[in-house]
Amino acid sequence: MKVFFRNIHLYLSLVSGLIIAVVCLTGGVLVFEKELEQAWHPERYFVQPAATAALPLARLQEAVKAYKADAKITGVKVYADPARTVEFSLAGAPGGPGGEKGGKPGEARAEARPESPRGENRGERGTEGKGGKGESGKGEKGGKGGGEGGRGPTVFVNPYTAAVTGELNYRETVFFTMMVLHRGMVGGAIGKLVVGVSTVMFLFIIGTGIVLWWPATRKAVKQRLQVKWSGGWKRLNHDLHIVLGFYSALFLFVFAFTGLAWSFEWFNKGIYAVTNSPMERPEPPISAAPVATAPEVAAAPAAPQSLTADAALARARQLAPTAVYYTLQLPKEPTASIKVATLRPDATYENATDEVYLDQYSGQVLRTQTYEQRNLGQRVRGLFKPVHTGAIFGWPSKIFSLVVCLLGFTFPITGVIMWLNRLKKGRKQKRRVAVA
Repeated sequence: MKVFFRNIHLYLSLVSGLIIAVVCLTGGVLVFEKELEQAWHPERYFVQPAATAALPLARLQEAVKAYKADAKITGVKVYADPARTVEFSLAGAPGGPGGEKGGKPGEARAEARPESPRGENRGERGTEGKGGKGESGKGEKGGKGGGEGGRGPTVFVNPYTAAVTGELNYRETVFFTMMVLHRGMVGGAIGKLVVGVSTVMFLFIIGTGIVLWWPATRKAVKQRLQVKWSGGWKRLNHDLHIVLGFYSALFLFVFAFTGLAWSFEWFNKGIYAVTNSPMERPEPPISAAPVATAPEVAAAPAAPQSLTADAALARARQLAPTAVYYTLQLPKEPTASIKVATLRPDATYENATDEVYLDQYSGQVLRTQTYEQRNLGQRVRGLFKPVHTGAIFGWPSKIFSLVVCLLGFTFPITGVIMWLNRLKKGRKQKRRVAVA
Protein backbone atom coordinates (compact mmCIF):
# COMPACT_ATOMS: atom_id res chain seq x y z
CA MET A 1 0.00 0.00 0.00
CA LYS A 2 2.85 2.38 0.79
CA VAL A 3 4.14 1.93 -2.76
CA PHE A 4 0.80 3.28 -4.01
CA PHE A 5 0.98 6.33 -1.73
CA ARG A 6 4.64 6.85 -2.60
CA ASN A 7 3.81 7.00 -6.29
CA ILE A 8 1.01 9.51 -5.69
CA HIS A 9 3.33 11.58 -3.49
CA LEU A 10 6.11 11.47 -6.07
CA TYR A 11 4.20 12.22 -9.25
CA LEU A 12 2.08 15.00 -7.75
CA SER A 13 5.26 16.54 -6.36
CA LEU A 14 7.02 16.39 -9.72
CA VAL A 15 4.06 18.07 -11.42
CA SER A 16 3.47 20.84 -8.87
CA GLY A 17 6.78 21.11 -7.01
CA LEU A 18 8.08 24.23 -8.75
CA ILE A 19 4.78 26.07 -8.30
CA ILE A 20 4.63 25.06 -4.63
CA ALA A 21 8.19 26.26 -4.04
CA VAL A 22 7.48 29.68 -5.59
CA VAL A 23 4.18 30.05 -3.71
CA CYS A 24 5.84 29.18 -0.38
CA LEU A 25 8.77 31.53 -0.98
CA THR A 26 6.61 34.49 -2.02
CA GLY A 27 4.22 33.74 0.84
CA GLY A 28 7.10 33.98 3.28
CA VAL A 29 8.00 37.42 1.91
CA LEU A 30 4.40 38.61 2.17
CA VAL A 31 4.08 37.54 5.81
CA PHE A 32 6.00 40.66 6.87
CA GLU A 33 4.81 42.91 4.07
CA LYS A 34 3.48 45.61 6.38
CA GLU A 35 6.52 45.61 8.64
CA LEU A 36 8.98 45.69 5.74
CA GLU A 37 7.10 48.47 3.97
CA GLN A 38 7.07 50.61 7.10
CA ALA A 39 10.75 49.88 7.80
CA TRP A 40 11.77 50.87 4.26
CA HIS A 41 9.62 54.03 4.18
CA PRO A 42 9.07 55.17 7.78
CA GLU A 43 8.51 58.77 6.67
CA ARG A 44 5.29 57.72 4.95
CA TYR A 45 3.74 56.26 8.04
CA PHE A 46 5.19 58.01 11.07
CA VAL A 47 5.68 61.59 12.23
CA GLN A 48 6.90 63.32 15.35
CA PRO A 49 3.79 64.23 17.39
CA ALA A 50 3.43 67.97 17.88
CA ALA A 51 2.32 69.82 20.98
CA THR A 52 -0.45 71.46 18.97
CA ALA A 53 -3.63 69.73 17.84
CA ALA A 54 -3.84 68.08 14.45
CA LEU A 55 -5.00 70.23 11.57
CA PRO A 56 -8.55 69.83 10.22
CA LEU A 57 -9.02 67.25 7.49
CA ALA A 58 -10.14 70.03 5.17
CA ARG A 59 -6.66 71.55 5.40
CA LEU A 60 -5.05 68.17 4.71
CA GLN A 61 -7.38 67.62 1.75
CA GLU A 62 -6.23 70.93 0.28
CA ALA A 63 -2.62 69.75 0.59
CA VAL A 64 -3.44 66.52 -1.24
CA LYS A 65 -5.18 68.39 -4.05
CA ALA A 66 -2.24 70.77 -4.33
CA TYR A 67 0.10 67.79 -4.56
CA LYS A 68 -2.03 65.97 -7.14
CA ALA A 69 -4.53 68.37 -8.66
CA ASP A 70 -6.43 65.89 -10.85
CA ALA A 71 -6.89 63.24 -8.18
CA LYS A 72 -10.20 62.59 -6.49
CA ILE A 73 -10.18 61.69 -2.81
CA THR A 74 -12.34 58.63 -2.18
CA GLY A 75 -11.40 57.77 1.40
CA VAL A 76 -9.53 58.92 4.49
CA LYS A 77 -7.90 56.85 7.22
CA VAL A 78 -7.13 58.52 10.54
CA TYR A 79 -5.29 56.75 13.36
CA ALA A 80 -5.76 57.35 17.04
CA ASP A 81 -1.98 57.09 17.38
CA PRO A 82 -0.66 60.69 17.25
CA ALA A 83 2.55 59.47 15.61
CA ARG A 84 0.79 58.20 12.49
CA THR A 85 0.20 60.07 9.26
CA VAL A 86 -3.26 60.51 7.75
CA GLU A 87 -3.84 58.35 4.66
CA PHE A 88 -5.87 59.57 1.70
CA SER A 89 -7.09 57.04 -0.86
CA LEU A 90 -7.33 58.46 -4.36
CA ALA A 91 -9.30 57.32 -7.36
CA GLY A 92 -7.23 56.43 -10.41
CA ALA A 93 -6.43 59.61 -12.31
CA PRO A 94 -3.75 60.55 -14.83
CA GLY A 95 -1.31 63.36 -14.33
CA GLY A 96 -0.05 64.88 -11.11
CA PRO A 97 3.44 65.39 -9.79
CA GLY A 98 3.94 61.72 -9.22
CA GLY A 99 3.12 60.83 -12.78
CA GLU A 100 0.36 58.50 -11.63
CA LYS A 101 -1.17 56.61 -14.50
CA GLY A 102 -4.27 55.60 -12.64
CA GLY A 103 -5.65 52.17 -11.94
CA LYS A 104 -6.52 49.79 -14.75
CA PRO A 105 -9.30 47.26 -14.70
CA GLY A 106 -8.02 43.78 -13.97
CA GLU A 107 -5.06 44.98 -11.93
CA ALA A 108 -4.55 43.89 -8.35
CA ARG A 109 -6.66 45.56 -5.73
CA ALA A 110 -5.23 47.79 -3.18
CA GLU A 111 -7.24 43.50 0.18
CA ALA A 112 -5.75 43.08 2.68
CA ARG A 113 -3.75 40.72 1.67
CA PRO A 114 -3.73 41.81 3.35
CA GLU A 115 -5.02 44.01 2.45
CA SER A 116 0.37 49.03 0.52
CA PRO A 117 1.13 46.77 3.50
CA ARG A 118 -1.31 43.97 4.15
CA GLY A 119 -4.22 44.91 6.30
CA GLU A 120 -2.95 48.45 6.61
CA ASN A 121 -3.52 50.76 3.66
CA ARG A 122 -5.36 48.18 1.61
CA GLY A 123 -7.19 46.42 4.39
CA GLU A 124 -10.44 48.31 4.45
CA ARG A 125 -10.80 48.56 0.71
CA GLY A 126 -10.03 44.89 0.34
CA THR A 127 -12.95 43.78 2.46
CA GLU A 128 -15.47 45.40 0.17
CA GLY A 129 -16.08 44.63 -3.44
CA LYS A 130 -18.26 46.39 -5.93
CA GLY A 131 -21.70 47.12 -4.69
CA GLY A 132 -20.67 46.54 -1.09
CA LYS A 133 -20.12 42.81 -1.43
CA GLY A 134 -18.34 41.02 1.36
CA GLU A 135 -14.71 40.07 1.54
CA SER A 136 -15.38 36.72 -0.02
CA GLY A 137 -18.20 37.82 -2.25
CA LYS A 138 -17.88 39.05 -5.78
CA GLY A 139 -15.59 41.80 -4.64
CA GLU A 140 -13.00 39.15 -3.82
CA LYS A 141 -12.50 38.53 -7.48
CA GLY A 142 -9.41 40.62 -7.06
CA GLY A 143 -7.86 37.32 -6.06
CA LYS A 144 -7.39 36.58 -9.72
CA GLY A 145 -4.41 38.81 -9.67
CA GLY A 146 -6.70 41.58 -10.68
CA GLY A 147 -9.20 43.65 -8.87
CA GLU A 148 -11.26 46.75 -9.02
CA GLY A 149 -10.01 49.14 -11.62
CA GLY A 150 -9.81 52.88 -11.17
CA ARG A 151 -8.22 52.87 -7.73
CA GLY A 152 -5.25 55.10 -7.49
CA PRO A 153 -2.47 55.62 -4.99
CA THR A 154 -2.48 56.37 -1.29
CA VAL A 155 -1.10 59.75 -0.25
CA PHE A 156 0.30 60.23 3.26
CA VAL A 157 0.04 63.60 4.99
CA ASN A 158 1.54 64.92 8.20
CA PRO A 159 -1.50 65.82 10.35
CA TYR A 160 0.34 68.68 12.08
CA THR A 161 1.99 70.44 9.12
CA ALA A 162 -0.14 69.28 6.16
CA ALA A 163 3.07 68.25 4.39
CA VAL A 164 2.76 65.30 2.01
CA THR A 165 5.20 62.71 3.36
CA GLY A 166 4.90 60.14 0.60
CA GLU A 167 2.81 58.31 -1.94
CA LEU A 168 2.23 54.58 -2.32
CA ASN A 169 1.47 53.08 -5.72
CA TYR A 170 1.04 49.44 -4.79
CA ARG A 171 1.36 48.18 -8.36
CA GLU A 172 4.89 49.60 -8.48
CA THR A 173 6.14 47.83 -5.36
CA VAL A 174 8.03 44.56 -5.02
CA PHE A 175 5.15 43.29 -2.89
CA PHE A 176 2.79 43.60 -5.85
CA THR A 177 5.12 41.36 -7.84
CA MET A 178 5.29 38.91 -4.95
CA MET A 179 1.49 38.93 -4.68
CA VAL A 180 0.99 38.33 -8.39
CA LEU A 181 3.47 35.44 -8.28
CA HIS A 182 1.88 34.06 -5.13
CA ARG A 183 -1.66 34.10 -6.47
CA GLY A 184 -1.23 33.45 -10.17
CA MET A 185 2.40 33.15 -11.28
CA VAL A 186 1.93 36.34 -13.35
CA GLY A 187 -0.39 34.37 -15.59
CA GLY A 188 -3.76 36.04 -15.06
CA ALA A 189 -6.77 33.74 -14.84
CA ILE A 190 -4.80 30.75 -16.20
CA GLY A 191 -2.03 31.32 -13.68
CA LYS A 192 -4.55 31.56 -10.89
CA LEU A 193 -6.03 28.23 -11.96
CA VAL A 194 -2.56 26.64 -12.11
CA VAL A 195 -1.79 27.83 -8.58
CA GLY A 196 -5.18 26.62 -7.35
CA VAL A 197 -4.77 23.15 -8.87
CA SER A 198 -1.20 22.95 -7.53
CA THR A 199 -2.51 23.87 -4.09
CA VAL A 200 -5.04 21.05 -4.24
CA MET A 201 -2.22 18.69 -5.26
CA PHE A 202 -0.18 20.00 -2.32
CA LEU A 203 -2.95 18.98 0.07
CA PHE A 204 -2.75 15.41 -1.29
CA ILE A 205 1.05 15.54 -1.14
CA ILE A 206 0.90 16.46 2.55
CA GLY A 207 -1.63 13.70 3.27
CA THR A 208 0.36 11.01 1.47
CA GLY A 209 3.53 12.32 3.13
CA ILE A 210 2.05 11.65 6.55
CA VAL A 211 1.15 8.11 5.46
CA LEU A 212 4.71 7.53 4.22
CA TRP A 213 6.19 9.03 7.37
CA TRP A 214 4.15 6.82 9.70
CA PRO A 215 6.64 4.38 11.33
CA ALA A 216 6.02 0.65 11.11
CA THR A 217 7.40 0.01 14.60
CA ARG A 218 7.71 1.94 17.85
CA LYS A 219 11.48 1.72 17.57
CA ALA A 220 11.39 3.73 14.36
CA VAL A 221 9.41 6.60 15.93
CA LYS A 222 12.47 8.28 17.44
CA GLN A 223 14.28 8.08 14.11
CA ARG A 224 11.37 9.78 12.35
CA LEU A 225 11.23 12.60 14.92
CA GLN A 226 14.89 13.62 15.02
CA VAL A 227 17.27 14.97 12.40
CA LYS A 228 20.58 13.12 12.42
CA TRP A 229 22.92 16.05 11.92
CA SER A 230 26.02 13.85 12.14
CA GLY A 231 25.00 11.66 9.22
CA GLY A 232 26.12 12.00 5.62
CA TRP A 233 24.59 14.54 3.28
CA LYS A 234 22.16 12.00 1.86
CA ARG A 235 20.92 11.08 5.32
CA LEU A 236 20.72 14.75 6.30
CA ASN A 237 18.72 15.57 3.17
CA HIS A 238 16.43 12.62 3.93
CA ASP A 239 15.83 13.77 7.51
CA LEU A 240 15.28 17.39 6.52
CA HIS A 241 12.53 16.23 4.18
CA ILE A 242 10.96 13.54 6.37
CA VAL A 243 11.34 14.90 9.91
CA LEU A 244 10.79 18.59 9.26
CA GLY A 245 8.04 17.67 6.81
CA PHE A 246 6.19 15.90 9.61
CA TYR A 247 6.50 18.83 12.03
CA SER A 248 5.30 21.38 9.48
CA ALA A 249 2.67 19.23 7.74
CA LEU A 250 -0.34 20.40 9.74
CA PHE A 251 0.53 24.09 9.35
CA LEU A 252 1.29 23.78 5.64
CA PHE A 253 -2.05 22.03 5.23
CA VAL A 254 -3.84 24.92 6.96
CA PHE A 255 -2.01 27.52 4.86
CA ALA A 256 -2.75 25.64 1.64
CA PHE A 257 -6.38 25.00 2.56
CA THR A 258 -7.09 28.64 3.38
CA GLY A 259 -5.26 29.69 0.21
CA LEU A 260 -7.93 27.97 -1.89
CA ALA A 261 -10.27 30.86 -1.02
CA TRP A 262 -8.27 33.09 -3.39
CA SER A 263 -8.16 30.52 -6.17
CA PHE A 264 -11.67 29.15 -6.52
CA GLU A 265 -15.01 30.90 -6.27
CA TRP A 266 -16.71 27.57 -5.55
CA PHE A 267 -14.59 27.31 -2.41
CA ASN A 268 -15.86 30.67 -1.16
CA LYS A 269 -19.43 29.67 -1.95
CA GLY A 270 -18.86 26.46 -0.04
CA ILE A 271 -17.88 28.39 3.07
CA TYR A 272 -21.19 30.22 3.06
CA ALA A 273 -23.11 27.08 2.17
CA VAL A 274 -21.58 25.10 5.05
CA THR A 275 -22.25 27.92 7.51
CA ASN A 276 -25.75 28.44 6.09
CA SER A 277 -25.04 32.14 5.60
CA PRO A 278 -25.93 34.53 2.76
CA MET A 279 -22.92 35.36 0.65
CA GLU A 280 -24.13 38.72 -0.61
CA ARG A 281 -24.08 41.68 1.72
CA PRO A 282 -26.97 44.15 1.67
CA GLU A 283 -26.60 47.27 -0.42
CA PRO A 284 -25.44 50.39 1.47
CA PRO A 285 -28.29 52.56 2.76
CA ILE A 286 -29.30 55.69 0.86
CA SER A 287 -28.88 59.25 2.06
CA ALA A 288 -31.99 61.42 1.98
CA ALA A 289 -31.26 64.87 0.57
CA PRO A 290 -33.00 67.69 2.48
CA VAL A 291 -35.99 69.21 0.72
CA ALA A 292 -35.12 72.60 -0.71
CA THR A 293 -37.52 75.44 0.15
CA ALA A 294 -39.04 77.46 -2.66
CA PRO A 295 -36.92 80.58 -3.31
CA GLU A 296 -38.57 84.00 -3.12
CA VAL A 297 -36.93 85.05 -6.37
CA ALA A 298 -36.66 83.13 -9.55
CA ALA A 299 -33.42 81.25 -9.12
CA ALA A 300 -32.26 77.65 -9.06
CA PRO A 301 -32.47 76.11 -5.57
CA ALA A 302 -29.15 75.62 -3.88
CA ALA A 303 -27.81 72.08 -3.89
CA PRO A 304 -27.87 70.36 -0.49
CA GLN A 305 -24.52 70.39 1.26
CA SER A 306 -22.85 67.14 2.28
CA LEU A 307 -21.06 66.70 5.56
CA THR A 308 -17.42 67.63 5.49
CA ALA A 309 -14.80 64.96 6.24
CA ASP A 310 -14.16 66.70 9.57
CA ALA A 311 -17.83 66.49 10.52
CA ALA A 312 -17.98 62.82 9.53
CA LEU A 313 -14.82 62.08 11.53
CA ALA A 314 -16.19 63.91 14.57
CA ARG A 315 -19.38 61.84 14.33
CA ALA A 316 -17.33 58.65 14.03
CA ARG A 317 -15.26 59.54 17.09
CA GLN A 318 -18.44 60.21 19.00
CA LEU A 319 -19.75 56.75 18.11
CA ALA A 320 -16.45 54.91 18.71
CA PRO A 321 -14.22 57.01 20.96
CA THR A 322 -11.64 54.27 21.64
CA ALA A 323 -11.10 53.03 18.07
CA VAL A 324 -7.59 52.32 16.82
CA TYR A 325 -8.36 53.93 13.49
CA TYR A 326 -11.24 55.47 11.53
CA THR A 327 -11.67 54.85 7.82
CA LEU A 328 -14.09 57.12 5.99
CA GLN A 329 -15.35 56.02 2.60
CA LEU A 330 -16.62 59.23 1.06
CA PRO A 331 -19.82 59.18 -1.03
CA LYS A 332 -19.51 59.21 -4.81
CA GLU A 333 -23.15 59.97 -5.57
CA PRO A 334 -25.76 62.39 -4.14
CA THR A 335 -27.75 59.47 -2.70
CA ALA A 336 -24.78 57.52 -1.31
CA SER A 337 -24.01 57.27 2.39
CA ILE A 338 -20.73 57.73 4.22
CA LYS A 339 -19.25 54.43 5.32
CA VAL A 340 -17.16 54.50 8.49
CA ALA A 341 -15.08 51.48 9.54
CA THR A 342 -13.51 51.43 12.99
CA LEU A 343 -11.23 48.93 14.71
CA ARG A 344 -11.56 48.27 18.41
CA PRO A 345 -8.39 47.86 20.54
CA ASP A 346 -9.41 44.29 21.44
CA ALA A 347 -10.32 43.27 17.88
CA THR A 348 -9.75 39.62 16.94
CA TYR A 349 -7.65 40.58 13.93
CA GLU A 350 -6.70 43.71 12.03
CA ASN A 351 -9.69 43.80 9.71
CA ALA A 352 -12.32 42.75 12.24
CA THR A 353 -13.92 46.15 11.97
CA ASP A 354 -17.24 47.63 13.02
CA GLU A 355 -19.16 49.51 10.34
CA VAL A 356 -21.45 52.50 10.47
CA TYR A 357 -23.27 54.17 7.58
CA LEU A 358 -24.04 57.86 7.98
CA ASP A 359 -26.43 60.05 6.02
CA GLN A 360 -24.10 62.30 4.06
CA TYR A 361 -26.30 65.36 4.71
CA SER A 362 -27.51 65.01 8.29
CA GLY A 363 -24.91 62.68 9.83
CA GLN A 364 -27.73 60.45 11.05
CA VAL A 365 -26.80 56.81 11.60
CA LEU A 366 -28.49 54.79 8.88
CA ARG A 367 -27.12 51.37 9.72
CA THR A 368 -24.57 49.81 12.06
CA GLN A 369 -22.94 46.42 12.13
CA THR A 370 -20.37 45.30 14.67
CA TYR A 371 -17.95 42.52 13.85
CA GLU A 372 -19.97 40.14 16.04
CA GLN A 373 -23.11 40.96 14.05
CA ARG A 374 -21.63 39.72 10.80
CA ASN A 375 -23.07 36.39 9.75
CA LEU A 376 -21.10 33.23 10.49
CA GLY A 377 -19.93 32.88 6.89
CA GLN A 378 -18.46 36.38 6.87
CA ARG A 379 -16.66 35.80 10.17
CA VAL A 380 -15.27 32.44 9.08
CA ARG A 381 -14.16 33.82 5.71
CA GLY A 382 -12.69 36.86 7.42
CA LEU A 383 -10.43 34.61 9.49
CA PHE A 384 -8.91 33.03 6.40
CA LYS A 385 -6.58 35.93 5.66
CA PRO A 386 -5.03 36.34 9.15
CA VAL A 387 -4.68 32.56 9.42
CA HIS A 388 -3.22 32.27 5.92
CA THR A 389 -0.69 35.05 6.52
CA GLY A 390 0.12 34.01 10.08
CA ALA A 391 -1.07 37.33 11.49
CA ILE A 392 -3.76 35.81 13.69
CA PHE A 393 -1.61 35.96 16.87
CA GLY A 394 0.67 38.84 15.96
CA TRP A 395 4.46 38.61 15.78
CA PRO A 396 4.85 35.08 17.25
CA SER A 397 2.55 33.50 14.68
CA LYS A 398 4.08 35.58 11.88
CA ILE A 399 7.59 34.36 12.69
CA PHE A 400 6.30 30.80 12.88
CA SER A 401 4.51 31.25 9.56
CA LEU A 402 7.70 32.54 7.93
CA VAL A 403 9.65 29.49 9.13
CA VAL A 404 6.97 27.12 7.86
CA CYS A 405 6.88 28.87 4.47
CA LEU A 406 10.64 28.57 4.12
CA LEU A 407 10.43 24.88 4.99
CA GLY A 408 7.70 24.48 2.38
CA PHE A 409 10.07 26.03 -0.15
CA THR A 410 12.78 23.45 0.65
CA PHE A 411 10.63 20.31 0.52
CA PRO A 412 10.32 20.15 -3.30
CA ILE A 413 14.11 20.52 -3.48
CA THR A 414 14.97 17.89 -0.86
CA GLY A 415 12.28 15.62 -2.31
CA VAL A 416 13.74 15.78 -5.82
CA ILE A 417 17.20 15.03 -4.40
CA MET A 418 15.80 11.97 -2.61
CA TRP A 419 14.16 10.80 -5.84
CA LEU A 420 17.37 11.25 -7.87
CA ASN A 421 19.36 9.38 -5.21
CA ARG A 422 16.84 6.55 -5.34
CA LEU A 423 17.09 6.39 -9.13
CA LYS A 424 20.86 6.34 -8.93
CA LYS A 425 20.76 3.60 -6.32
CA GLY A 426 18.38 1.56 -8.49
CA ARG A 427 20.69 1.81 -11.50
CA LYS A 428 23.67 0.62 -9.43
CA GLN A 429 21.70 -2.39 -8.19
CA LYS A 430 20.72 -3.31 -11.77
CA ARG A 431 24.37 -3.10 -12.82
CA ARG A 432 25.41 -5.41 -9.99
CA VAL A 433 22.73 -7.91 -10.94
CA ALA A 434 23.82 -7.73 -14.57
CA VAL A 435 27.48 -8.26 -13.64
CA ALA A 436 26.60 -11.19 -11.35
